[in-house]
Amino acid sequence: MNPESNWYVMYTAPRAEKRVAQRLEEKGVTAYLPMIEEVRQWSDRKKKVKRPLFNGYIFVRSDKSRLWEALQVQGAVKFVNFSGDHAVVRDSEIEAIKRIVETGVAVEVETTHIEEGQQVKIIGGPLQGFEGECIQKGNQDFFIIRVPSIHQTVMVNIPVKFLEVVG
Repeated sequence: MNPESNWYVMYTAPRAEKRVAQRLEEKGVTAYLPMIEEVRQWSDRKKKVKRPLFNGYIFVRSDKSRLWEALQVQGAVKFVNFSGDHAVVRDSEIEAIKRIVETGVAVEVETTHIEEGQQVKIIGGPLQGFEGECIQKGNQDFFIIRVPSIHQTVMVNIPVKFLEVVG
């Protein structure tokens, strides 16, 4: 493995993760698509199905100078960027994902994205029904309840899965 290579995050076309990973491997590019097994319920039966842990994303190990080659594969869309630079995933993070997937523990990936300042309603937990503003502090979501009549604000840490954007 080239010491100059890193793990990058590729965004794929919807439901194309498996095919893109296979095409990359066929071209000699190292790709990792974490898959989890879950039980799906239909009206007449239950069935275990494998699905990508992260919808629309696969990890690609490559030299930065050769990323464009990986994008030539059908179904590849782009590499994830932050502040104009390709997002790099550390080996230890890939190993952690592999361990989680291999253990078969129940996992839940949170994909809800609520923008800072959006009006939200709490849809679960002990504060269910409250409406207020969502702010972010660090990498956690906080819910603000404003009490304008006494010029006070209460800030509560609420899991994003319990928040729903209002209007």
